[in-house]
Amino acid sequence: MKNFEDREKGFEAEFKRNQELQFRVNARRNKLFGLWAAEKLGIQPEDAANAYAGKVVEADFEKPGDSDVIAKVQKDLAAKGIRSFRGAVADRIEPRWGRSAATARGGITDRARGVSPGIPALLPGKPRLGSSAV
Repeated sequence: MKNFEDREKGFEAEFKRNQELQFRVNARRNKLFGLWAAEKLGIQPEDAANAYAGKVVEADFEKPGDSDVIAKVQKDLAAKGIRSFRGAVADRIEPRWGRSAATARGGITDRARGVSPGIPALLPGKPRLGSSAV
């Protein structure tokens, strides 16, 4: 019975790690998306751009999914008079997923194993994105 309990605890610990990693990946992706938007909005000082990117990350906590993040950026672009289509703004968030997943996966799992970061794999269940420049 002890082996079964150990396996159960192992699966629970793995699930917890995966959830934490997914949270970090989404936060990193939203930050990169926010930095892109800050550039489009003309927010110049690096500190101001990072502050805006933080607000974009916080927008993700309003409701599940990416719609709240996309809506915030689109609203801010419209307020500055920058025309954007929802699909065009939404397309900008996806390429950042691969880069943020690679950063988070390499940084977290490799450090935990004591391995120097190499080219990390993407999270399971997500499509591999092209390496187009963002």
